[in-house]
Amino acid sequence: MQREKNRWLIALSGVAIHLSIGSAYAWSVFKEPIKEMTGWDKSSISFAFSLAIFCLGTSAAFMGKFVEKFGPRKTGTVASILFGLGIISTGFAISSHSLPMLYLTYGIIGGIGLGAGYVTPVSTMIRWFPDRKGLATGLAIMGFGFASMITGPIAQQLMVHVGVSKTFYILGVAYFLVMFTASRYLEKPPVGWTPKGFEAPDSKTEVKIQYSGVQLTANQAIKTKTFWLLWFMLFLNITCGISLVSEASPMAQEITGMSAGMAATMVGVMGVFNGCGRLVWALVSDFLGRKNVFTILFVIDIVVLLSLSVVNSPLLFAALICLLMTCYGAGFSIVPAYIGDVFGSKEVGAIHGYILTAWAAAGMFGPIFLNKITEMFHAYTNVLRIFAVLALVGFAASMIIRASIKGLAKSNKNETPTGPSCDNTKRA
Repeated sequence: MQREKNRWLIALSGVAIHLSIGSAYAWSVFKEPIKEMTGWDKSSISFAFSLAIFCLGTSAAFMGKFVEKFGPRKTGTVASILFGLGIISTGFAISSHSLPMLYLTYGIIGGIGLGAGYVTPVSTMIRWFPDRKGLATGLAIMGFGFASMITGPIAQQLMVHVGVSKTFYILGVAYFLVMFTASRYLEKPPVGWTPKGFEAPDSKTEVKIQYSGVQLTANQAIKTKTFWLLWFMLFLNITCGISLVSEASPMAQEITGMSAGMAATMVGVMGVFNGCGRLVWALVSDFLGRKNVFTILFVIDIVVLLSLSVVNSPLLFAALICLLMTCYGAGFSIVPAYIGDVFGSKEVGAIHGYILTAWAAAGMFGPIFLNKITEMFHAYTNVLRIFAVLALVGFAASMIIRASIKGLAKSNKNETPTGPSCDNTKRA
């Protein structure tokens, strides 16, 4: 008999993978040193990060299917090789002063490694924590949010002592070793496994936590209105968050007169709240339910965005935008558990991968949209009000999806098989 694995070590392995790939959020630390070494302009260097995030979202769509078919261990191995190779070869791109090579190595190879690494532990942890899906996904995705706090200072010191290119060599090898080792322990739980003392939710609890009892494949899920409403909600949440992250410093200076130094400090603190929000809101969702928490997030977004447009105090502005960052981070950690609630755990990794294409779309659309409306109105206050309208649309979607979930649950009950000859996979 194979020895049952410790689900908390499974969780630790997932956190280790996300701490490694989440280092991508520390890209700003490298921008100025790369510029000084190569002479490339900042926008060209920044595009490598945008490309990596785009490849993360798009590659997650097919890597999610890979997780379901071949298991998290193999997916984690692929992720460790691609991400490690991407970071190491980024050092060669910089030393050879090749901008196209930077886009290939960091943006494409590293970005695909990001996508593979992102989806690898999430679906696995949901299966090991049926009693605390929010906690499971919150722990893993919190690691992604906090990673820049660890990588930033280490990378800064490495660049001072060994130079930019060698820093990427060292980090690439380190990420590979951590991710490869962590992926060795990842494994789906045995069929029918449940934690000791866990009981399936009764019909009353099911309304709040497990909405429908549906077990859909990824191909069936994407044919439902519920899937696209959830995709749209995540897209709007990320669009608001990632856009404001990219302009937080100049926005604070213009609206409140905050100094450049204080604005830089605020941006660093925002990262802490981004990471904390992923875990805290995920824990809250285990008790309030995912649909309720998503609605709350959009309500907070609306109130905070409108408040930011009129506030004059630097400290109050910083406090409000940090609250907004918890909502931004929360979307990433709640969505995987939301998927498990609505569509079941049958192919949660593959469905999560498809949902993450919203990240790719928002990563490209958000900053461009922000720049366009900033050029149009020449004032951040108007920009914030427009984003409040987007959050209002998200709130409407969070209300509409409730009826869609009920419809999916009702359809599932009507189509439940009454005999062994029934095929319950035809429930799109």
